Amino acid sequence: MTTTVAAYAAPAARARLARTTVTRRAVGEHDVLIDIAFVGICHSDIHQVREGWGTAIFPMVPGHEIAGVVAARGPGVAAFAVGDRVGVGCMVDSCRVCPNCRAGLEQYCSDGPVWTYNAVGRDGQPTYGGYSQKIVVDENYVVRIPDALPLDVAAPLLCAGITTYSPLRHWHAGPGRTVAVVGLGGLGHLGVQLAHALGARVTVLSQSLRKKDDGLRLGADHYHATADPATFEELAGAFDLVLNTVSAPLDFGAYFALLRTDGALVNLGLPEDPVHLELQSLNGNRRSLSSSGLGGIAETQEMLDFCAEHGVAAEIETIRADQADEAYERVLRSDVRYRFVIDTATL
Repeated sequence: MTTTVAAYAAPAARARLARTTVTRRAVGEHDVLIDIAFVGICHSDIHQVREGWGTAIFPMVPGHEIAGVVAARGPGVAAFAVGDRVGVGCMVDSCRVCPNCRAGLEQYCSDGPVWTYNAVGRDGQPTYGGYSQKIVVDENYVVRIPDALPLDVAAPLLCAGITTYSPLRHWHAGPGRTVAVVGLGGLGHLGVQLAHALGARVTVLSQSLRKKDDGLRLGADHYHATADPATFEELAGAFDLVLNTVSAPLDFGAYFALLRTDGALVNLGLPEDPVHLELQSLNGNRRSLSSSGLGGIAETQEMLDFCAEHGVAAEIETIRADQADEAYERVLRSDVRYRFVIDTATL
């Protein structure tokens, strides 16, 4: 039978979030019903609630950093039992048959993944995210949260964690490699911890030195202010990999100059407006500009296990559900260290 649960939703674009109810589908053969304990607030939530990335589906229940406990399971579920600590990230389904899905790259499904919210599922119904009490998800898109990770600090790992872990792994961050992380925010503070835990030499590039102590505490070897022009002269040709975690447009030419031969600048932030790129600035030293979106389900589980083993977790500020709009404004002002997490008991 279906379940009606409390949720917080945006009734229209740019509207304030309001308490409402949504209906979750009946638990199917391979589904798990999850009691949501915590859900992180991602900058993506703000982009989509405000239609910064294009036309959206309303009412919208945001939230794709979901941590909770299995409350029920379908008869065909083998991977999870009632009481297991689990998480759900940015996608809840994919075609499962395309080459990317078969390779464990469900995030690049040729038919398009089904996103956790602001999407239409394969049953034709809109998806609603984690600003709610419960969610029903196919077991193949659920991950196990290790006991060493508290649920509240684990929640942001389901997006911010895997978004930084996946490119670090793909571009071979590790001993002998130099990594720069642009921005020390929700993504950046996890990128620094993960790159450090992987054994890379890590530098933070931030507008100012305001968060320098935090950056060094989280594992950075160096911290530089990009507002100082001397930074780019000093660091020319210094990095194998630059992770851009900010959504604001960059002077890409200046950052390309920081790359060594065969170095890559990987863009993780998604500006709402087009950006300008001088291709001439990319020429030389076989530098590359790339992007990375999330990680597959297996890689997300790998990331969680890695975080548990190495003591990597999000630094959070826990809030009530009715503080979400205020939290959005604070995210836009960079007034959070470093991720807001909603305690869903407050719904």
